[in-house]
Amino acid sequence: MIYPIVKYGDPVLEKPAATVTVFDDELKNLIEDMFESMYAAHGVGLAAPQIGIAKRVAVIDCSFKEDPAAKLVIINPEIINKEGRQTHSEGCLSLPDFRENVTRAMRCTVRAQDGDGKWFESDGEELLARAMQHETDHLNGKLFISHVSALKRDLIKRRIKKLVKLGDW
Repeated sequence: MIYPIVKYGDPVLEKPAATVTVFDDELKNLIEDMFESMYAAHGVGLAAPQIGIAKRVAVIDCSFKEDPAAKLVIINPEIINKEGRQTHSEGCLSLPDFRENVTRAMRCTVRAQDGDGKWFESDGEELLARAMQHETDHLNGKLFISHVSALKRDLIKRRIKKLVKLGDW
């Protein structure tokens, strides 16, 4: 099932998501639906709050369906190590058509659970590291615009208010 993407302004995006404690078929179905929804929206990562579900679940595929082994599910993730710096243009499915340069760690390690509840650690570099940090931010109620200057953030919020008034958001 493909879920619609929740846009900026919805309160679910700005609140920390609930810890997942039940690892069942319902969760596995949610994970599959999240991959399907992410691909349909042409993204490389998706957090459950972005489809209106306030649970600490995120999916990532930096290969965009080209490498099945690249599919990553992180449940209850925590970034446990960061190294280096990279600054690149970043966007978000919940803020369509907005991109800004964001500085994040070049490499990071995430500790998370898989769909069966088993704990693991995963290392990422460059785009994968960026996606891990971006999706973990979502689960903590933070959007990428919190990493840009107050001026840029204010300009984005004002443009969104205009789009809302016009009925285009």
